[in-house]
Amino acid sequence: MSGASGDPLALARDALRGAPAWLVGGAVRDRILGRATNDLDLAVGGDVEAAARALGRAARAAVFPLSEAFGAWRVVGRGGGWQADLAPLGGETIADDLAQRDFTVNAIAEPLAGGEPIDPTGGVADLAARRLRMVAPSAFASDPLRVMRLPRFACELALEPEPGTRAAAAKEAARLRDVAQERVFAELRRVIGAPDPLHGLGLMQEIGATAAVLPELEALRGVEQSRYHHLDVHDHTLAVLAETVAIERDPAALFGADHGTALSELLAQPFSDELTRGTALRFGALLHDIAKPQTRGELEGGRVTFFDHDRQGAELSRAILTRLRTSERLRAHVAALALHHLRLGFLVHERPLSRRQVHGYLRRCQPVEVDVSLLSVADRLATRGRKSEEAIAKHLDLARELIGPALAWEAGDRPSPLIRGDELADALGIARGPLLGELLGELEAAQYAGEVATREEAVDHARRVLDERARVAEG
Repeated sequence: MSGASGDPLALARDALRGAPAWLVGGAVRDRILGRATNDLDLAVGGDVEAAARALGRAARAAVFPLSEAFGAWRVVGRGGGWQADLAPLGGETIADDLAQRDFTVNAIAEPLAGGEPIDPTGGVADLAARRLRMVAPSAFASDPLRVMRLPRFACELALEPEPGTRAAAAKEAARLRDVAQERVFAELRRVIGAPDPLHGLGLMQEIGATAAVLPELEALRGVEQSRYHHLDVHDHTLAVLAETVAIERDPAALFGADHGTALSELLAQPFSDELTRGTALRFGALLHDIAKPQTRGELEGGRVTFFDHDRQGAELSRAILTRLRTSERLRAHVAALALHHLRLGFLVHERPLSRRQVHGYLRRCQPVEVDVSLLSVADRLATRGRKSEEAIAKHLDLARELIGPALAWEAGDRPSPLIRGDELADALGIARGPLLGELLGELEAAQYAGEVATREEAVDHARRVLDERARVAEG
């Protein structure tokens, strides 16, 4: 953007000319790093509400209180293209304010009117050294959520936490249990959505954050699997996440240019909870085997089993995301990924698939038919035990066969009913109820398979199904 009409920083400078105000936090940090940002954080040494309303008038933007307790206000540009958060100084001076921040890289200010950076804690030097360092030893004790901000900034910005900062975070990690869980999730989603989420998860484990935030993930450690796996459940889960990230970055590498473009567009779609659909898939990868510890068993001869871990995993995934106060949409999505992540693998042994079998897969997995197909591939690629190369090749062949129909189904290319339910019930002389629903499902499968194409054929087919059921019932 350029010009005061669209540049939020220029708008703020014009609207707050003469007011004691400073650009602070991530906006300064990202400018130094050369990262594009349209979000501003401003520390105001006067009436924050008046400053926010002045900026709102200048930009013809929405203005509302962000935190009554802390006196913060937010201004959101038209169309949501930018936002500015304005807060009172945390102390008498800007130096006092910066001394209360979390990390030195976030404790840099610039006078809004322009001028040299104000950097009392050496944040500019830390950025140059790619170092993440706490402002003060009390940083984590004053706000335990900062424990989660450590891995978030480390993996988002490729910064390395220095040893003293790691140790101080570890001392306060257990207190994450007492923080509002929606705030914890807001940081966790940034870790999982980062360019290198495994680095962030590794730091979470090292400082004790995982045990406080995702104890179920910690419980996967040491859970050994069958000879077809080369890793325990925990390390396999991280490997699946790594494969998911690789697929998200370049789906064409596995699925070809045509499908790759469609998959990239789908995974980039905004989802819920400020996630993309790709990041939602990453959460599915992280939780797909979450119920394996509670379902592990051994048969005679030592064969390891995890019967029902898909269904129980769906329930546990939902419970975890409920605890983290996510949206129902994300809970349902991740639960469906856990529930259906084995289906494509089961079909490998039934090839060649009929059109009916393809329909059955799509219908059962809906609305995650594309997402769970990708998850199944990541899961298979991360399983490198006995006969893995042969198994991976077969799985990929089937996934490539199904991904086109799955994308088409996702786009709405599916059979339109040849007959309404009430019309079918009248034609067959049956009541509305479960049987009618089953017949409509059978007609959709038959239509997808090319077995019926007209209303009359649909009614005849349904009548034959009823007659066959009656013969079977009579014995």
